[in-house]
Amino acid sequence: MSDKQTERDEQRGNYPHFLQIPTRWMDNDVYGHVNNVTYYSYFDTAVNEFLMRFTGLDYRKSEPVGMVVETGCRFHSEIAFPDVLDVGVRVRRLGNSSVTYEIAIFKDGAETPSATGHFVHVYVRPGEMKPIPVPDQVRAGLATLLVDA
Repeated sequence: MSDKQTERDEQRGNYPHFLQIPTRWMDNDVYGHVNNVTYYSYFDTAVNEFLMRFTGLDYRKSEPVGMVVETGCRFHSEIAFPDVLDVGVRVRRLGNSSVTYEIAIFKDGAETPSATGHFVHVYVRPGEMKPIPVPDQVRAGLATLLVDA
């Protein structure tokens, strides 16, 4: 994919679900911007908010569960407290037992992201940790976020 195509693909309008997250004072590091590990917290929060709101996930009693097996983040521009963020979520791939999310962090109202990343869940039954099919109810919710490969 060319850099121009990547830029177009990462625009706000290409993400079907958003969660607004205000940065917190404690998110900043000694350099005065949000610390890199905090971006992963934003990713995790946005994905799980969608799962809880739209697929019936109840982290206290749901079986099976999506285990994170891979994450990545690319930083484009600085964010810092007190920025308010719009975290966009889409699904790039919905497999038999796994789902690949793409996440973009936008400053409130911005069209281009400050960071982009991915997050892969593999569905397993707790205690067994072997891949099993994505539950039908979860698959139906995730299908609403699926974008063309």
